[in-house]
Amino acid sequence: MSGTKVFRVSGRIDKPGLYEPITFNKEIAAAKEAHALEKIYAEMGSRHRAKRFQIKINSVEEVVPEEGA
Repeated sequence: MSGTKVFRVSGRIDKPGLYEPITFNKEIAAAKEAHALEKIYAEMGSRHRAKRFQIKINSVEEVVPEEGA
């Protein structure tokens, strides 16, 4: 195993001109929590044309794989 973990990141994007914030729950494969956050900022910023300060992270959790599955 190469040390890759799966993180579940939830948050929202607050952009001016939107009626309500865009909420998201995303599972990201990364080695560390900091790497997962960087991937989220890069992907959500690219997809929604949002700056980093417009992306608010609510929680980051490591997803534990089920044994015997």
